[in-house]
Amino acid sequence: MRLFVSVDLDGFEDEIEAVQEPIANRPGISPVDPTQAHVTIKFLGDGPGDGHDFDALDDALTAAVEAADTGAFELSLRGLGAFPSTEYIRVIWLGVDDGSDELRRLHETVEERTTDLGYEPERHEFTPHVTLARMNHGAAKEAVTKFVRDGTADVGRRRIEELRLTESELTDEGPVYRTVERYPL
Repeated sequence: MRLFVSVDLDGFEDEIEAVQEPIANRPGISPVDPTQAHVTIKFLGDGPGDGHDFDALDDALTAAVEAADTGAFELSLRGLGAFPSTEYIRVIWLGVDDGSDELRRLHETVEERTTDLGYEPERHEFTPHVTLARMNHGAAKEAVTKFVRDGTADVGRRRIEELRLTESELTDEGPVYRTVERYPL
């Protein structure tokens, strides 16, 4: 079972779809379903060794939320970017403005608690973002580069009140997400 820890963005679906619109139908671009918009705090995958120890994981995430001590917070989505870079685009993303400090604290505490359980540490610096689309080949590279460089996105604000443990099932139609547990902030 593939799992990740996230802050979900219920209520931003229409705004995210509007941001995706200029690139959504370009060749080689796979937009993410706006109803599944989230900020990934930690990808856990299939789990260490024999898989997930849900009791230990639940304890670790409860402790991580307590240690981060963010409480509920305001999050705003603003700005565009690409991973790994605009020279070689694999992911097109929407940035986090207000709330990024809280997301970083949550990431740090979740990272610490889950690596103690045997989950792989992150290999990249944490950048709070929402994935808008994936770029499968370079046919639309020029248009996507211009979109990231010159586009504007100021999606709005939402109050974030929980962290979620989410299951990701890969299907032919794309990933299907199911909330396994919620952790109030």
